[in-house]
Amino acid sequence: MHETTSLLIELGAVLLALGILGRIAGRVGFSPIPLYLLAGLAFGHGGLLPLDASEEFVATGAEIGVILLLLLLGLEYTASELVGTLKTQYLSGIVDFLLNALPGAAVALLLGMGPVAAVALAGVTWISSSGVIAKVVGDLGRLGNRETPVVLGILVLEDLSMAVYLPILTALLAGVGFAGGSITLLISLGTVSVVLFVALRYGRVISRAVSSDNPEMLLLVVLGLTLLVAGIAARLQVSAAVGAFLVGIALSGEVAKGARNLLSPLRDLFAAVFFVFFGLSTDPAEIPPVLGIALALAVLTALTKIATGWYAARKAGVKPAGRWRAGGTLVARGEFSIVIAGLAVGVEPRLGPLATAYVLILVILGPITARYTEPAIHKLKSLRTPPPSAVRAATDPRSAELQAAEPAIAEPPPTEHLDPASATPDRQH
Repeated sequence: MHETTSLLIELGAVLLALGILGRIAGRVGFSPIPLYLLAGLAFGHGGLLPLDASEEFVATGAEIGVILLLLLLGLEYTASELVGTLKTQYLSGIVDFLLNALPGAAVALLLGMGPVAAVALAGVTWISSSGVIAKVVGDLGRLGNRETPVVLGILVLEDLSMAVYLPILTALLAGVGFAGGSITLLISLGTVSVVLFVALRYGRVISRAVSSDNPEMLLLVVLGLTLLVAGIAARLQVSAAVGAFLVGIALSGEVAKGARNLLSPLRDLFAAVFFVFFGLSTDPAEIPPVLGIALALAVLTALTKIATGWYAARKAGVKPAGRWRAGGTLVARGEFSIVIAGLAVGVEPRLGPLATAYVLILVILGPITARYTEPAIHKLKSLRTPPPSAVRAATDPRSAELQAAEPAIAEPPPTEHLDPASATPDRQH
């Protein structure tokens, strides 16, 4: 009885604190993710108010949070949208991977973390935060901008790539050999292909079977189906998150819209619990030693994300101003980076503090770069551009002679004496 009472008190205090922090973030206009991470650091081991009784419950809630994050993400896309994005922006996706995943892998290897941690940190630095970016784009009123479909296309490719990346990472973390890892990857690719095919051909049939006019029945069916598929996927070493993502893709139309409306509050609740749980597993005393590395990595990968957005927007025919806006918008990292680091933290203890500091920096820096990258580039260009007269002087070979003649030409002619009677020049001298 005492443990139950302690669980209720601790859980109530955590949820109340998260609600207050979420309201503060809403007032300021920033994502609440960094505040949730800081709350986890405060409630974790080595923090101000360590939790004991509710830690196991929070861990279970964190797993549900990841599943709901991926389910809602899948509900945002249809299979046809995913296939269309793959056909038109796959080159931009490759550039995105090369510019942003390789720095993370290189830093992990330089720090001696090992190849598995290198794969994990590559994912942390690669994937942008869909949630933070979607909110920033809406807040800045850029939903109708020419570069916004390019930004969304990059996010779609990253999210779809997780269906391949997460099973590989899960197999590596489980210590599966090359043969076992290859089988896992083939299962994952086969599953994704089958789900896309079924969703394209029979998406309406599946949605009609799941559909219900009763919100309670719809919630139970969609949530139950998602947890079941996620559990089976985890048992097959494919990743529970990927299973949830594929369920979201398979549902479309009114069912997807209704499920989003019903599950969004649950997603927000358990996602907040997930970020707190990640903070709980990180000792605050371990962050200062890796803060400098996290800051350097954040600056580097912020620049590479800006380059990624610039390239993708240029390839889509967007004008220069829109290219810089696209690049600045993609900088934020968030939920996926924490999901990846949470999976790998048991292999490399330093990965948790490094990922926490890295996400804290970029989830705050992201909205700033989204707003000010294009104005800053415009200002820099205006400072470097010479005035028109200097451009003419540099390009026109007659400019020196013209400039030398200008004072003489500009001088007024000498005043002539006029005869008042005739009002004509007096030439009788």
